[in-house]
Amino acid sequence: MSKEATAYVVVISLMEIQPAIWRRLIVPASISLKQLHVVLQTAMGWSNYHLHQFETQEGRFGTPDPDYPDGTLNEARVRLDRFLRRAGDRIRYEYDFGDGWVHELRLEKIIGPVDGDVAVVCVDGARACPPEDVGGPYGYTEFLQAIRDRTDPDHARMVEWIGGKFDSERFDAKAVNRALSQRRRGA
Repeated sequence: MSKEATAYVVVISLMEIQPAIWRRLIVPASISLKQLHVVLQTAMGWSNYHLHQFETQEGRFGTPDPDYPDGTLNEARVRLDRFLRRAGDRIRYEYDFGDGWVHELRLEKIIGPVDGDVAVVCVDGARACPPEDVGGPYGYTEFLQAIRDRTDPDHARMVEWIGGKFDSERFDAKAVNRALSQRRRGA
């Protein structure tokens, strides 16, 4: 990174979920989409078990499969500032094509230039990430109903599946930042 870097404040919101599940992050404007994918997985609380893609005005970016070409462009060397240039600009990030978790990334603010490197930081957010493989927004709604209602016929099965308790309202920015820091260190 150069001595003078630019940072972005981006808000990532999970679509089709109310109340909203979101995170506010500071990231380098120059972060690659591949690196951003790892940051988003960590910040949202996903486990990176599934495929993903970024949907932009220039097409879909992800990890192309040479055996099944579908028009996906390689994300590895493509920078975020190629698509987000002004406050209010947006792109979409989809994770787990089966469940269809679509996230909107919105550039909230540009900071910079700043001296030195820009550290990735989660500065705010709301609500817990849905569990992996819960069935997308519709399945998540059903899951929440079942675990909250002891009389629901699926209650016991869902509580066992999730391993006990699940607090949909819990969000801990400090825990997200610890996880982001561990990723930076390669732990």
